[in-house]
Amino acid sequence: MFKKLQTLLRKVMHDGTDSGATDIASMHLAMASLLCEVSRADHQSDQREDDAKLQLLMKLLDINEEQAKQLLIKAISKSKASVSLYEFTTKLRALMPQERYELIEAMWSVAYADGVIEPMEEAVIRQVADLIYLDHLEFIRAKLSAAPKK
Repeated sequence: MFKKLQTLLRKVMHDGTDSGATDIASMHLAMASLLCEVSRADHQSDQREDDAKLQLLMKLLDINEEQAKQLLIKAISKSKASVSLYEFTTKLRALMPQERYELIEAMWSVAYADGVIEPMEEAVIRQVADLIYLDHLEFIRAKLSAAPKK
């Protein structure tokens, strides 16, 4: 539902031209790269986090597994080459508030995937939330929503 709305808004914003499609592709890459940034924050590779990124991208972007895998390959490369989160977050300020929340919730889910929230993971998520103008209350709500249920 959100993807359809996002596509419609892009078409309206770009007067129906194809330039909106490129914009959506760069937004998807930015979102995938931010999930990679969270998983790289603790400097440890974990298969559970890799699996979580794949599943979350499929859900978040409404894409199939092969598309998510291809996007992750690009995102990992982009994430390793990045020098700041700003290059990703500037592309995401056009997201609707609910989409911003869902991205932060997905980032928390990646962080929780290995069972331990490292301080650097939380710092990355907090910084992204600030850069995309997500309210602190929503930041906390996303953290609690993504936390494993006991």
